[in-house]
Amino acid sequence: MHRPAKAVDARSVVLVNKIALIQMRSCTEVARNLRDTANYIKQAAQQGASLAVLPENFASMARESQRRDIAEVTGSGPVQDFLSEQARKNSLWLVAGTIPLLDGDAETADQRPAASCLVFDQRGEQQGRYDKIHLFDVAIPGREEAYRESAHTRGGSQAICVDTPVGRLGLAVCYDIRFPALFMKLMDQGMEVLALPAAFTVATGKAHWEVLLRARAIESLCYVAAAAQGGRHQNGRETWGHSMLVNPWGAIDGELDREPGVLVAEIDIDELQSIRQRFPVLNHTQADNDEGI
Repeated sequence: MHRPAKAVDARSVVLVNKIALIQMRSCTEVARNLRDTANYIKQAAQQGASLAVLPENFASMARESQRRDIAEVTGSGPVQDFLSEQARKNSLWLVAGTIPLLDGDAETADQRPAASCLVFDQRGEQQGRYDKIHLFDVAIPGREEAYRESAHTRGGSQAICVDTPVGRLGLAVCYDIRFPALFMKLMDQGMEVLALPAAFTVATGKAHWEVLLRARAIESLCYVAAAAQGGRHQNGRETWGHSMLVNPWGAIDGELDREPGVLVAEIDIDELQSIRQRFPVLNHTQADNDEGI
């Protein structure tokens, strides 16, 4: 299934920017994944996207215990160089899913890498970094499937927004979508569009993916741009896919199925602001906060 992006009135086209959601079925081989990533980014640029979002773990779907083996030091490494080059080469902004990044002195720092989402501008310069806050330490109900991401990944602590061509962009990753308080912090920073790289399991995706994305869009009156992993991976893991753009009224403007591909859809910030003015729920939320409710 592929739901097309919504049509745009020709009179308002100058107010609209295109965003690309890249869905992948990454394997454990970094070089192969980067070749695929480059092809998808090129497709996004050719379709006129000014910003592209990659899925979580785009460079490798290795097990959590193996992520330390491919981690890079912050600011230096082949994957970071690749991302910068691709953004510059294709002249678009890039929300680079997640990669494992190490900080500080190797002798004293926490040896667990962060799951870091980097943002590069069209010149290839890094404009933001978000480290995944909520780590996936769960057992899936009704299935023999369990994860303990925190054993090998260091959680972040800061909510991050970045000004981009498609609007003020909030960043979150996968499991973060279940924690509304994070998105209230992003709204306090002026979020207009949420970028959510993800690798949802099939069981949780089938039950909760769409409803969580739509809930975050509705309660924040923002666009939600979720780029996911999809299908059965080389190591046997299976992910839900269904990358989608949800508009501020909670409707799905475009959606992929579980196959790899690129979805290009439209972000209309003027329409977003119009909705917020006509339906001022965010002002009412602020009043609640001021009164300590």
